[in-house]
Amino acid sequence: MNKDGMLFLTGSCAYPTLEMAWRGETHCSMALAGGVCLCLIDWVCCGRLRHKSLFARCLAGAGLITGVELAAGLIVNTGLGLRVWDYSKMPLNLMGQVCLPYSLLWFGLTLPAMALCRLCGRAQEADA
Repeated sequence: MNKDGMLFLTGSCAYPTLEMAWRGETHCSMALAGGVCLCLIDWVCCGRLRHKSLFARCLAGAGLITGVELAAGLIVNTGLGLRVWDYSKMPLNLMGQVCLPYSLLWFGLTLPAMALCRLCGRAQEADA
């Protein structure tokens, strides 16, 4: 399996697992979001920004995850009306789909996400 496929599958398992641990429920759309997020983190934070500071890479990761969450929320919650989550009571939220407290959490979670990306890269190199 190539690195992108491994990253997508890893993110597709990790994001819903984190959500289950955090709030006790998840939705299948979060598997898709998690896969996209981990692939984007690899491409941007571990790739294009690899020579930037850790702070800059974590900030970029938080932005990427927040952006994916916003897109997923607009499709799943607003467009399809599934109401999977609602952050409208959280401080500094945007349309109830994303909020600053979770973006700060994504900042911290970018660190283990980048480590997962490196691990998947090493696994692919070992298979080659």
